[in-house]
Amino acid sequence: MTLHALTIALSAFLLFLVQPIIARQILPWFGGSAAVWTTCMVFFQVVLLAGYFYSDFVIRKLTPRKQAIVHTTLLLASALCLPITAAESLKPTGASHPITDILWLLTLTIGLPYLMLATTGPLVQAWFTREFSSARVYRLYALSNLASMTALIAYPPLIEPYAQARTQSIGWSVAYIAFAVLAIAAAWRGARLRDAAPASQPSHTTRDVPASTVATAPPAAGAQAMWLLLAGLGSVLLLAITTHITQNVASIPFLWVLPLALYLITFILCFDGEGWYRPALMRPLAVIACAVMLAGLTLRFGDAGLQRGLIPIRYAVPLYAVGLFLTCMFVHGELVARKPSPAHLTRFYLMVSLGGAIGGLLVGIAAPLLFSWYWELPIALTIVAALGVTLSATTTSRQTGRTPHLAIKLVGLLAVVGCATLLGDYVGWIRGEMREVSRNFYGTLRVRAVEGQGPLQARRQLLHGEILHGEQFTDPSRRTEPTTYYGPESGIGKLITAQQAARGSTPLRVGLIGVGIGTLATYGRTGDVFRLYELNPAVFELARSQFTYVSDSAAQIQEVLGDARLMLERENPQRFDVLAVDAFSSDSIPVHLLTREALAVYRRHLAEQGAVAFHVTNRYLDLKGVVRRLADETGMQAVLISDEPAASHHTYRSDWIVLTTQPSLADALRAQGGLTPQAPPAGRATWTDDHHNLFEVLK
Repeated sequence: MTLHALTIALSAFLLFLVQPIIARQILPWFGGSAAVWTTCMVFFQVVLLAGYFYSDFVIRKLTPRKQAIVHTTLLLASALCLPITAAESLKPTGASHPITDILWLLTLTIGLPYLMLATTGPLVQAWFTREFSSARVYRLYALSNLASMTALIAYPPLIEPYAQARTQSIGWSVAYIAFAVLAIAAAWRGARLRDAAPASQPSHTTRDVPASTVATAPPAAGAQAMWLLLAGLGSVLLLAITTHITQNVASIPFLWVLPLALYLITFILCFDGEGWYRPALMRPLAVIACAVMLAGLTLRFGDAGLQRGLIPIRYAVPLYAVGLFLTCMFVHGELVARKPSPAHLTRFYLMVSLGGAIGGLLVGIAAPLLFSWYWELPIALTIVAALGVTLSATTTSRQTGRTPHLAIKLVGLLAVVGCATLLGDYVGWIRGEMREVSRNFYGTLRVRAVEGQGPLQARRQLLHGEILHGEQFTDPSRRTEPTTYYGPESGIGKLITAQQAARGSTPLRVGLIGVGIGTLATYGRTGDVFRLYELNPAVFELARSQFTYVSDSAAQIQEVLGDARLMLERENPQRFDVLAVDAFSSDSIPVHLLTREALAVYRRHLAEQGAVAFHVTNRYLDLKGVVRRLADETGMQAVLISDEPAASHHTYRSDWIVLTTQPSLADALRAQGGLTPQAPPAGRATWTDDHHNLFEVLK
């Protein structure tokens, strides 16, 4: 029993651990962390599903000895893929959309090892039931989820900060060898049973095949459909609530760990054994949780009582965390209550995996294509509430043999109608508040109209989740005023002005990484060239259709679509007088734009008197020391310019750090209030593509 438990635990730990390890390796190659992570997750879900298909097939079709031979062969073949280091030959050379390249790279690098890890849970549990009592076999599934959660929690604080990418790869590969040895031992232990009929067929030799594994009637199609539905709803709830709290509630680093941990805990509790899930209690609690979460999307308590708007972060995060726990306990508890006999556990796990993959594809791929907003969350909550009411009513009827009491029917109907009403109210509020909404692979952008006190104060804002990416006055007399983090007193405003003064009538070349609404284009003069680098095509579209900074600029505007670092690596030197790197305002910062290798790329594109400016304003991360460390290592001078405008002003507090090799420019900026950034603590390493540590810069 120890052999089976160790094999399953180690496989689940490695299964979760390999995901951030390999994604971190390829991030600097492709850029755009959201897009890369989404593509990686699609790959992991599809391969996990393939692993469950494999397990179901070999258990039903092959004898124990043949299972051991096939599995051992594949495990030995997978060892040839080690260590899991992406080859330089797989680095993209110019594809406009990286999805195909990422999927191909992952397939060649970790495809077979990941597939073998994915097969382990159902396969080893099936072998377990041949030799031991199957009464507690599903506890092994709880064990696998516990191991997965351990890897999830351990990687960000314990592994990523202290081990370079190659060290992580080698360490994981060594652990994989240990797993392969355990898995082969488990396979051949099971093969000692009589090499007779496939495991799904009855055996008349109780000595070789325990009675608990003798097959019962195959699960009905309706039962398998319910497994699929419940597993899919759990996956949708996890991803939709994670997206909501990280995009629309709070852009806090590592907040995504909380919902995933809660999701895994519900699996652990429900599969651990009887007693954790109580239908009579959890069904109504899940319905209530859905209604409260739906209400939380549009209503909050303010000074004037109940009013429109998202609830504050201090209430929203606990609300959706508790709501996710209750709803996932409901769907996973119902899933476990419908589990089949151990003879059909591979088919059960196959449907659970298929449901999870479908849920992931619906939220990660289909929703951005079909919906202009995050409608998947309120729709999923309404469906879960309806399912909870339905199961409560049908179970009551089946247990008592009588039609549910009228009061039960009425309460259930009111609950579903209430959730549907809240869904409709949310749809109406979002559509009424937003002037324009655009959603694609990179996320959701929305343009909001803000009415000030009088027409001169009216403005439009561009937001990505809760992050403001710029605003512009709508009155023609004020629409060229730079706002938010880009005013004349901001670091970037002073730098552009200083360079224009130094160059006189000579045109300036300015590069902008992270366009927003194009506010900086307002500084452009006739003859100047402003080259804009942006990953998301929707940003360019909205900057021109809903705002006028770009179209009103006197400068020549050049738009470059794609990850800025990749584009700059491929371009000839641009000789920028100013290169503004403005991509670090959220929690999911693109680290590959803030490393030693990235700075080397930027310097290649600077003119002799040029400077690169990093916008490091961030509520949760202190990036000043990171930039100062880069400057010290490369011999550049660093000047921190902090702007503290009045609260009533149309510009916001901002921190910009300018890096230059020209003492005269650095002195000119210091004369305007610039300071030398504080040195990072002793021992803090320079960020590179191979090593960085977000925990050390948390405020």
